[in-house]
Amino acid sequence: MKKIAFKTLGCRLNQYETDALASRFHSGSYEIVDFNESADIYVVNTCTVTNQSDQKSRQTINQAKRLNENAMVVVTGCMANNYKESLLESKAIDFVVDNERKTSIFSLVEKHFRGEVADPEGFDHDVFSYEAAYKTFHTRSMIKIQDGCDNFCTFCIIPKVRGRAISRPAKEILNNIREVIDYGFKEVVLTGVNIGRYQDEEVNFELLVEQILNLPGDFRLRISSIEPDGFSDRFFELFAHPKLTPHLHLCLQSGAESILLKMRRMYTAKQFRQMGEKLKALYPDFNLTTDIIVGFPGETQEEFDQTVQLANELQFSHIHTFKYSVRTGTRAERMPDQLSEKQKNQRSEVVRQISDHNKRAYYNRMIGKHQRMLIERIGSDGVARGYGENYIPIRLKAKNVTRNTFVDVVLSHLHEGKELEVCAVLASDHINA
Repeated sequence: MKKIAFKTLGCRLNQYETDALASRFHSGSYEIVDFNESADIYVVNTCTVTNQSDQKSRQTINQAKRLNENAMVVVTGCMANNYKESLLESKAIDFVVDNERKTSIFSLVEKHFRGEVADPEGFDHDVFSYEAAYKTFHTRSMIKIQDGCDNFCTFCIIPKVRGRAISRPAKEILNNIREVIDYGFKEVVLTGVNIGRYQDEEVNFELLVEQILNLPGDFRLRISSIEPDGFSDRFFELFAHPKLTPHLHLCLQSGAESILLKMRRMYTAKQFRQMGEKLKALYPDFNLTTDIIVGFPGETQEEFDQTVQLANELQFSHIHTFKYSVRTGTRAERMPDQLSEKQKNQRSEVVRQISDHNKRAYYNRMIGKHQRMLIERIGSDGVARGYGENYIPIRLKAKNVTRNTFVDVVLSHLHEGKELEVCAVLASDHINA
């Protein structure tokens, strides 16, 4: 039995694809081992959204060869599309597989070990032919509903490395979800590049979500990162359903109208503010998180201050902060007034502090409230960890709890560790107390 290790960088779409690949190799009698162990095959699913992502991807590729110089190294993901020629020249890499042929990696490896000619280019393009993953690296099951993007933001190369927008047939998605629920998964996460633009004939994103919520089974549905455009009132009403988690990662990027225009975003800061305020008005405990890019070409202090103001107003409990990174071939690369790394670092730190403050304030506000916790792991110290429906990381010390089960808890106090967490007690113990 050959050993195979996987490493995923970047988005949840990559995570979904890695999970599906790992499940396929497991059913094919390969032993899946930790990436830090010696393996016969290493699969690196890369990200290229920023220069930092490129650097991490290259470090991971080199790490694989150091762990076992005789191992097969397969590089896939967005960096494989963006830097294919240079990656093919690397002696540390055996195969470079683009996103469109990622599903062929199992067949590619099998052909190689049978001594046949294995060429990634010989496989068909298919971004949706992943089998339902029954063995994953998470208790949540990622479900890919869409790929590619037609927005062409001026800073982004995703249309180049993921292609134009394409939606997976709704029937396949519903069948995929039925399968993973039957496998025992309790949380389903919808993922893609621009999932809000999902459209399969008459089924748009809102209708798809509604159909998923109507599926039988004890599970909850989470929406991953989504662009803030094209929502109707019906979308906001869906969050009243008990299976849909009250959390959205809604990508802002900038709070300045002028910068959003330069970025070629499909919404205004005013529209974004209205969305956030509406969610908070309908569901006071709703957890809103976001992405922000600092240091976009020409960003003035006044424009940055507008981003800071909106971040404070909407009280995002987490802000994934990106320092603007020049991507070759984008329009933003040619824009004047590129900011210095020092300026980007300073602004990034300001946003990071806002994020930390808002997170602490939100968690404190939730103390004393009930959450349905999905237990993801139990440590040797008996402490169970997982997330509530509001995407709050929870610590629970209780007997007779099991991984991948729901438990009703009451949040009790904050825990200062490597990451900020919220301690909880079982709801039944809280009532008895």
